[in-house]
Amino acid sequence: MTATYETPVVLDRRQGPYGEVVLRRHGALLQIIANGCFLMDTSDGRSERLLVDAARDALDARPEPSVLIGGLGVGFSLAHAAADARWGRITVVEREPAIVDWHREGPLAELSATALADPRAEIVEDDLLDYVNEISDTFDALCLDIDNGPGWTVTEGNAGLYGEAGLASCARALKPGGVLAMWSAQPSPEFEGTLRNAGFQRVRTEEIPVARGVPDVVHLAVRPG
Repeated sequence: MTATYETPVVLDRRQGPYGEVVLRRHGALLQIIANGCFLMDTSDGRSERLLVDAARDALDARPEPSVLIGGLGVGFSLAHAAADARWGRITVVEREPAIVDWHREGPLAELSATALADPRAEIVEDDLLDYVNEISDTFDALCLDIDNGPGWTVTEGNAGLYGEAGLASCARALKPGGVLAMWSAQPSPEFEGTLRNAGFQRVRTEEIPVARGVPDVVHLAVRPG
């Protein structure tokens, strides 16, 4: 059967530590599917770019701030951060080895090869919450896009990130005055309250315009100085 635009073509299928992960091509797009659930594709990187830019803009003027990006995905956030000379160290934490492989030597390298060649950038294979709980280092900004947001998560284990314990771990990974930026598929006033209860200040939400439906958002918060 000849592949058409309507016929996704599976490029790789892996059984990873958290279930099945699939990379497929759908017309001009590359798509990542986890346990049968669509996660993301290469159609539009506005959300990922805003996530990185909003964190950078919210930082106090400081030279070459470091950033931790939670979730490699299709590489938009990494590529956008690496294209900005103002960032210093860029660390990406990704827990799916298959996704890392697709970027290093697979089809997603077309999006991330330049960024991965940047001496400021590194990829760490680890679960984000485990990583922030274990490191002694701190960052100027955390840009997190590992699930759909506090309202509902694709991966059950990710729900802890949006609770007070998970946010406390994020705060420990931030320098004083550092910025936490978290992508979400929909606004959540309740989550803004959770951020404040976890001790963050200057909590606000930026919407990402969409053609129709509920807008994506970036939740922003600052660790007190």
